[in-house]
Amino acid sequence: MIIFPNCKINLGLHILRRRTDGFHDLETVFYPLPLTDALEVLSDTALQFASSGIPVPGNEQDNLCLKAWRLLKADFPDLPPVKIHLHKHIPIGAGLGGGSADAAFMLQLLNDKFRLGISDEQLTAYAARLGSDCAFFIRNQPCYATGRGEVLAPLELDLRNYSWLLIFPGIHVNTGWAFSQITPRVPEQQLQQSILQPVEAWKDLIYNDFEAPVFSAHPVLGAIKAQLYEAGALYATMSGSGSAMVGLFPKNKITGALWDAGYRVFKIS
Repeated sequence: MIIFPNCKINLGLHILRRRTDGFHDLETVFYPLPLTDALEVLSDTALQFASSGIPVPGNEQDNLCLKAWRLLKADFPDLPPVKIHLHKHIPIGAGLGGGSADAAFMLQLLNDKFRLGISDEQLTAYAARLGSDCAFFIRNQPCYATGRGEVLAPLELDLRNYSWLLIFPGIHVNTGWAFSQITPRVPEQQLQQSILQPVEAWKDLIYNDFEAPVFSAHPVLGAIKAQLYEAGALYATMSGSGSAMVGLFPKNKITGALWDAGYRVFKIS
């Protein structure tokens, strides 16, 4: 069985307060986009994992796909071993949630393939144990997210009549460092209301708290955002703690702007 985990972007991201558990309360809007990895799972006699495409850093045994299998195995002892192949296409460390998507889709695939009978609500709870934004990919529809990003409310937001440009310059931003640069605060207007305004108004209404410190450390990201607006974007932002930059354009109106040859550029119409 093969499936295609997609990425997400953040439309606005506010760090509201530091929690007693060391995490932060935040608000953001998650929006799914069809930039995907490929995940194949086959029944086997032993648990195996392999990857291709973009090299996956770290210990292979710590991959979230394996963690997802182990999480379900603990509650479903009859879950058989599988052979996993992950082809990475979504940039890693870009704020696009590729690893979280892989984990959530792995849970869903195992549930479907082996008929475990796990409800979407239960899958969401399992996913939240794997990472703060993993739960989003069980719903995989526009959501207003609070808490650590795992408290989700469906949002009526349809941007299919626009085109997207994603620019990943290969810069990796340490998320822990990024959070350490933020002074939490509650904005005057809740993002849940701002996002319902016309897209043309977002430039002055919707912002990402991480942009100021991350752009200060990596000025090229601020320059990319400015270039997206110069190219005709109605709205431009950094996704998550970076470093993917996102431009929202009128449908099929992405111009032929020149980007550094070292950047990964994705057009989504």
